[in-house]
Amino acid sequence: MTTSEATTNGDTSRSVSVKDVAAAAGVSVGTVSNVLNRPEKVSPATLEHVQQVIGRLGFVRNDAARQLRAGTNRAIGMVVLDVRNPFFTDIARGVELRLAEHRRPLILGSSDQDAERESTYLDLFEEQRVSGLLITPVGKVLPRLRRLRERGTAVVVVDRRTGSREFSSVAVDDVRGGRLAAQHLLESGRRRIAFIGGPRGLTQIKHRLHAAQEEVDAVDGARLRFVETGTMDADAGRRGAEDLLAGPDRPDAIFAANDLVALGVLQALTLAGVRVPEDVAIIGFDDIDFAASAAIPLSSVRQPRAEMGRAAIDLLLAAIDDPAAQVRDIVLEPELVVRRSTG
Repeated sequence: MTTSEATTNGDTSRSVSVKDVAAAAGVSVGTVSNVLNRPEKVSPATLEHVQQVIGRLGFVRNDAARQLRAGTNRAIGMVVLDVRNPFFTDIARGVELRLAEHRRPLILGSSDQDAERESTYLDLFEEQRVSGLLITPVGKVLPRLRRLRERGTAVVVVDRRTGSREFSSVAVDDVRGGRLAAQHLLESGRRRIAFIGGPRGLTQIKHRLHAAQEEVDAVDGARLRFVETGTMDADAGRRGAEDLLAGPDRPDAIFAANDLVALGVLQALTLAGVRVPEDVAIIGFDDIDFAASAAIPLSSVRQPRAEMGRAAIDLLLAAIDDPAAQVRDIVLEPELVVRRSTG
């Protein structure tokens, strides 16, 4: 921390350095460093004096330069599937609030469910030498995550279970969530159920769909139809619902893979004059804020989003502090929230 660490106090020709602060305050460079990084080691009088000099000179510490010299970066990188989805925004908010307590910045990226875009963000975070990474993976990224860890970046997987003991993870029990949704529809007397969502390869889709299929198979006369979509947004829900309405066997219930898909389904059914829930019931997944405020409030399987974010960042910070920390898989429980869309 010996060169330009600062802004210029109105003089663009020269930055104010730690040495300048030390000279003006009549203390050592080490004392200034302690004031900036370990204030508990400085007497209250000296701390106040140095801080006043810092303010008068207009010194601003350059953490980026200091961290690059040390080969580390206090920033945390995070890659989610779709930052437009309030589900991931809420998770990121939980992460951000926890990081604020530790004075660490968050760099957030959205893969948009695209493996190449995800890879680009991993390249960026590797170049930036972030100290930790939270990721909801799309592609087969385990080799990349291993490489990041070998280079000193801690990794935690979010909204996904890795299936290995290599990286800690935080997720909601999607199998349980799929069962809750299907059981609710079946108990409401629905027998022709459609599941709209995708792509099929997403772990969440596989788990929710498989659990729903098992529940439907256990009831005589009930059947489940899968309508795969390329994305998990409202447009996908609208298209999926329109395909179902155009077919010969209209369902009496739709289980949407998430609430954005469910909102698209609701719009398509409403425009087509289909009554919800009298003709077709709808249930979503996530319980984002928009679910409760829809024209017809949506039933949904609630995920504890902020809690997921907090748990993930706590695991990550523990791994940063101790690279040998035990790998943990935290599985949170979903909750069924019943509203008008399922009667």
